[in-house]
Amino acid sequence: MNRNDRAIVALVTLGHAMVHTYELSIPIFVSVWLAGPAFSVDAATLGVVTTVGYGLFGLGALPGGVLADTVGSKRLIVGCLLGMAGSFALLSVASSVWVVAVALCLWGVAASVYHPSGLSLISRGVEARGSAFAYHGMAGNVGIALGPLAATLLLLVLDWRGVALVLTLPALLGAALAFQFDVDERAAVADGGEEKGGSKADAVSSWPEFVAGSKRLFAGGFLVIFGIVVCSGLYYRGALTFLPDILGGFPSLQPVDFGGETLEPGRYVYSGLLMIGVVGQYVGGRLTDRMAPSRALPFAFALLGLLALVFVPVSELGLLPVLALCAVLGVAVFVVQPLYQAAVAEHTPAGTRGLSYGYTYLGVFGVGALGGTLAGGILTYADVDTLFLVLAGIGMLGAAASLVLGRR
Repeated sequence: MNRNDRAIVALVTLGHAMVHTYELSIPIFVSVWLAGPAFSVDAATLGVVTTVGYGLFGLGALPGGVLADTVGSKRLIVGCLLGMAGSFALLSVASSVWVVAVALCLWGVAASVYHPSGLSLISRGVEARGSAFAYHGMAGNVGIALGPLAATLLLLVLDWRGVALVLTLPALLGAALAFQFDVDERAAVADGGEEKGGSKADAVSSWPEFVAGSKRLFAGGFLVIFGIVVCSGLYYRGALTFLPDILGGFPSLQPVDFGGETLEPGRYVYSGLLMIGVVGQYVGGRLTDRMAPSRALPFAFALLGLLALVFVPVSELGLLPVLALCAVLGVAVFVVQPLYQAAVAEHTPAGTRGLSYGYTYLGVFGVGALGGTLAGGILTYADVDTLFLVLAGIGMLGAAASLVLGRR
């Protein structure tokens, strides 16, 4: 990597780690709200509340992608970090589930601009794109793991309001650091508007151009990619939103008293599952340098479907099978992400890359947010076995869509 590549990677890894730190700390708060008297709500209600916040995380990606094409990525990343700090400050003083919903909505809006900004910045500014996607994904998983781990450890000494307030500090510090980076956002795009080795750059700057750019995207392979990322988002959110609570229900992960405190082993296993996802991100990123993403995606989704089918029976066999299964699931859930990110870069023009990633994360985190509502409803009115059967079906749909992309 050259100097600009390294500067961009440093900026986006910081932003990616921060976004997912907050995103995956939310399920820890959910488990506290379900277990305690704070709001007296059931899983179905919290599923809807989190779906709204997570849904805006995805819905805002589309306008965020357009802004990334016009005003630049760095400004949006700094604004994203400041907005997330403010939303968690509001969460810390929430007096009802309605205020929680507002705080999560504000978080969703602020966080939504990150992925189209960061990924378009990589695709247009970094020469060593495959390695950058790998490091970017790994940083996201560090945040994904540290968020719930930090929340879990802080809950040993603070109530959930205090934890939310403390968590505002990393985003404020991250915004200050991000502001200092000096990057050339289009270093990998040639002066004539052509992406090096790619297609013509046509930035979106008006409503007619937005409509025309959207039509061009969905007239090609991106339509299939959109179906793939929706499957990924539904599986991701459906599996992870209530997973700390699900793991706590298995006999081998029951709460234990230690030093006068009640420890929740399921929360630590959940954090470990997310941390090991770093391996999945790295493997997926490196695979994009060695083969077409459409060749690897069917196998990755089929593995997700298989893991969902065996999750409950294997988890009931004891502690070691639970740990082994969660480790494999952690790798599998995250290996697909750099693969579909690279597929977007291969199938879209450079100038509308922000728009492309905006639609991508509209699918992943917008439509995919329905996975939280789906999971909450199933857990309220059915059982865990039914939830994982549904997740298995989603994984197989993703594998089928990936096969279609490969044939195109």
